[in-house]
Amino acid sequence: MNFFSLKALPKLAIVTAATAFFFVSCNLNTSPDKFFGVAVLNTNTINDFGTDRLAKHIQLQTLEFADRPSTKKKGEEAVTYVNNNVLYMEKVLKDIKELPENADTKEIRDLSLSIYEYVIPVYKNEYTAYAKLCDTKGPEDQKQQIIQNIEKKYVPAFEEKFALLLEKGKVYAQKHDLNVKWD
Repeated sequence: MNFFSLKALPKLAIVTAATAFFFVSCNLNTSPDKFFGVAVLNTNTINDFGTDRLAKHIQLQTLEFADRPSTKKKGEEAVTYVNNNVLYMEKVLKDIKELPENADTKEIRDLSLSIYEYVIPVYKNEYTAYAKLCDTKGPEDQKQQIIQNIEKKYVPAFEEKFALLLEKGKVYAQKHDLNVKWD
């Protein structure tokens, strides 16, 4: 009885190649550069948390011009913008969770996780409520109240966490000789 035939050779080659690719792509030894990019640099997408700039970006999603029909909105653009931000943050959070944890990375990884876990619920709740008001052309005073509440309730802790992450990130980048410009 012959368990190996020439007909099985192409299948065996494909399975071997796929297995090798899987193990190479699941590199357990994440480079310092990749770790830094995922855990620290990705936070540039949330550095405007709690600012007027973010509120303005959300509001701008609803901007229409009467003389340009192509700018006519459907009434869900601001909410879609916030939801897309949440989806991206959840992906980053998943990526951070998959980063290796060791003595060199634990503190930064934990800080980065903490920041994303802190801001995602605010986007899902307060910023989504704000976006709904923007989409429905809601009262300006209600919109301002939401933004002011975010600023008072969440920004101080966010800024503290964010500053600490950047501080630890700078040390990590310097230790691993990463070419990072801190402006």
